[in-house]
Amino acid sequence: MEMSEKVVDRPEQNRFELAVDGGTAIAAYLREGNTFVFTHTEVPEALEGQGIGSALIKGALAHVRAVGDRFVPQCPFVAAYADRHPEVRDLLAG
Repeated sequence: MEMSEKVVDRPEQNRFELAVDGGTAIAAYLREGNTFVFTHTEVPEALEGQGIGSALIKGALAHVRAVGDRFVPQCPFVAAYADRHPEVRDLLAG
């Protein structure tokens, strides 16, 4: 499996992207002030179960941290990621 070097923020499309093996995993979000509200995560079906979703969210949350913002995990996948990774819980809004 080949992953691009990093997760890319596409603010014009309200999503983070991670290109992998010809497919693109996405984490859709809405912006509410200084908060990213993650609404949906999608990994191409052929690439599921390979840690791509986790790599995507890890990169997205690194961006959230780098810009000094917070996040709301409306998407169940992002909520589960936050539950499994205490190091990102300080970024939770509210």
